[in-house]
Amino acid sequence: MHKTLTKTDTQLNPLDGFPPDQRQTTKPSEGVARMKQRLLGNERKVDVERARFTTESYRQTEGERMPIRRAKMLLHLVRRMSIDIGGDEIIVGNRSLLPRMGVIAPEGAVDWIDKELDILPTRPQDRFCITPEQIQELREDIFPYWRGKTLEDTVAARVPEDVAIAVRGKAFSLNQTDHAQGHILPDVESWLQLGLAGLREEVQRARLHPSAQTEDQQIFYDASLIVLQAAEEFMLRYAQLASYQIQSCKDDARIAELQHISDVCEWLSDHPARDFHDALQSLWFLFVLLQIESNASSFSPGRFDQYMLPYLERDLGSGRLGLDLAQELLEHLWLKFNEIVLLRSSKSARYFAGFPIGFNLVVGGQLADGNDATNLLSYMCLRAQAHLGLTQPNLSIRIHEDSPQDFLEAAAFVIGKGSGMPQVFNDEVIIPGQINRGIEPDDAMNYAVVGCVELSTPGKALGWSDASMFNLTRVLELTLFGGKDPGSGEQIGLATPPLDEMATFAELEQAYDKQLAHLVRLMVKGCNVVDGIHAEIYPSPFLSLVISDCIERGLDVTAGGAHYNFSGVQGVQIANVADSFVAIHQAVFDDQWLSADALLQALKEDWSEQEVLRQRLINRVPKFGNDDDAVDRYAETWGDRYCELVEQYPTLRGGLYQPGFYTVSAHVPMGANVGATPDGRHAGTPLADGGLSPTAGRDRRGATAVLSSVGKIDLKLASNGALLNMKFLPSFFEGAEALRKFVLLLRGFCRLHIPHVQFNVVSAHTLREAQANPDAFRSLVVRVAGYSAYFNELDKELQDEIIRRTEFSDV
Repeated sequence: MHKTLTKTDTQLNPLDGFPPDQRQTTKPSEGVARMKQRLLGNERKVDVERARFTTESYRQTEGERMPIRRAKMLLHLVRRMSIDIGGDEIIVGNRSLLPRMGVIAPEGAVDWIDKELDILPTRPQDRFCITPEQIQELREDIFPYWRGKTLEDTVAARVPEDVAIAVRGKAFSLNQTDHAQGHILPDVESWLQLGLAGLREEVQRARLHPSAQTEDQQIFYDASLIVLQAAEEFMLRYAQLASYQIQSCKDDARIAELQHISDVCEWLSDHPARDFHDALQSLWFLFVLLQIESNASSFSPGRFDQYMLPYLERDLGSGRLGLDLAQELLEHLWLKFNEIVLLRSSKSARYFAGFPIGFNLVVGGQLADGNDATNLLSYMCLRAQAHLGLTQPNLSIRIHEDSPQDFLEAAAFVIGKGSGMPQVFNDEVIIPGQINRGIEPDDAMNYAVVGCVELSTPGKALGWSDASMFNLTRVLELTLFGGKDPGSGEQIGLATPPLDEMATFAELEQAYDKQLAHLVRLMVKGCNVVDGIHAEIYPSPFLSLVISDCIERGLDVTAGGAHYNFSGVQGVQIANVADSFVAIHQAVFDDQWLSADALLQALKEDWSEQEVLRQRLINRVPKFGNDDDAVDRYAETWGDRYCELVEQYPTLRGGLYQPGFYTVSAHVPMGANVGATPDGRHAGTPLADGGLSPTAGRDRRGATAVLSSVGKIDLKLASNGALLNMKFLPSFFEGAEALRKFVLLLRGFCRLHIPHVQFNVVSAHTLREAQANPDAFRSLVVRVAGYSAYFNELDKELQDEIIRRTEFSDV
């Protein structure tokens, strides 16, 4: 069992700088600081090599089985792609020559890329620089090969028309239609322990097993050996590059670093990690290779402080490393997590704004026996985030009723520094929720987080956790108008009576329930189509090596090879639904001071000449987030009902669909697709943020009232993940008792069985200054929704939404 650390453990605890009298004294090393500044000043460019070499490989492998083609693609890429080792780097490797390049994977999509090539440097969100020569190569040499063959093309051709109508009608989205799935926790612990040689032995042993008799299984094993060769050659290239750079280096200290880099990379090309440096480098090679193969978001490291601790402890115990050097090595890895971003379409970038890549790294929580899991490395990760304040990794902590006070205070201190991290996950509701979903108790105790807030089992599950976003508010709008879009009149949902033909409130609830059931069924139907296409044309042989049961079964992870096989779909946004239901109940059916016909007309006209009515609905009707049962009961009823509808469906891969409540940044574009709503919201404006957050400005009774409202929903059902945003003024964290006071809020959150909460610690005044003078605030990081981003890399609409969020100065 790991020792629970306290601030008195001065020889071990790397947060010696965190007690009240020393909190501002620690800082990163000079080399780490230089690398951070270069990273912040880096210009984002488009990488064409991935597209060029993928096209070459696919042309060479025409007629071969797809798993083999994908494996040979990875081998071709790692042989041909340009690589570099930057000055000051200790942990090496990237999927592109320069940091933060937009990589084009043509097997996913080319049509939207072709349409946006000329506007990539100027589009509103997530801009990239691209040269005329690159545009010419893509349009003349690369894109023509892929027309009609991409994932995007195949999905468009196969989605049934009833599903397409609902998608066009903005009832829900279908995600992962133009790139690989990602959103998974690889088995990092086994990767470190086995190394490439150990994985080869497992593949060879499995292919000789009597159960491995089919052609498909043998194809799987052939592809596995090819991608292992690719991994070996990739690591050796960096060993050779480090040795080459030594020849022109004049600095003795850097020569020693390059020699060590070369030795580490050469060793890892065939062996498991020996020490902490090896383990950090091996972990990073794993995630770079996953990115090269799939070009997807949210490959997440999981419970980093648990599987990395033995390597650290051995080095500290032997004297091989001191804490300062170990901390510096860790922060070099932290910087590498910030070198990869995802090139998204303009539409997708509005849903996932600010280049989130989703390297979710978790510390804390519990051990298998229920004891606290906090250890030395948990504190070191907090310190790395305090030092660097960057957007990646997406640092998360797990807490429970017996989490150490010192750990929570250290986390509170880092939260108070304003990077939006760590976000907080609650074992007390998540573990029972995972068990309720069929996860074995030991695996449930070991849960970690994927991407933003999605919950999964490290190394054992394909959760497909971003399969769809279901617009609960849009479905309510359709219900009010008889299943029709109020603007176009098109029938999107079922033909049910509109509000002005209903005699009772119960009829409205019955109609909404019918619309939910119908549209959830169509959402699942569409997601299954996408899921099946991924298995057909987008197998992932390298990823399958680090997901349990794939090797034993000889079955790719996309085809159901994982031990657990879920699909996750998000409900958006329960606060607007609850606020609208209580408004209709009170105004139309209970007090009867507003007719249904008048309400529908006001909604159609977006409150034109009805501002008095709108303000009455805003200010005289209860709002979610104020611990008021009159409105909270609707969040509970419809949140629970959405979960019940989703969880009844099986996945194609032998698992279940599981619901969640989070938006990423989709509450802005999804709000743009919804007309005016009975809660007083204007047409086209953002929905409530997060997933469980109240509508901005409507939560007026303080932070604890927000937690009380959210806690009334049965969130153990939301096993795919849920998200609650809160914003505190920086002044809250001033004073000797501030951290203890904030910890009381965290412990209250824990007791209320809310799965997640995250915090922005920044004033609206500061954010407005950043809008007016962006160059002076280039490093300002804010929490968006499940991830952090640079404020100045968000478009103005999303910036404005973050500014409007309620600010708390007390609990």
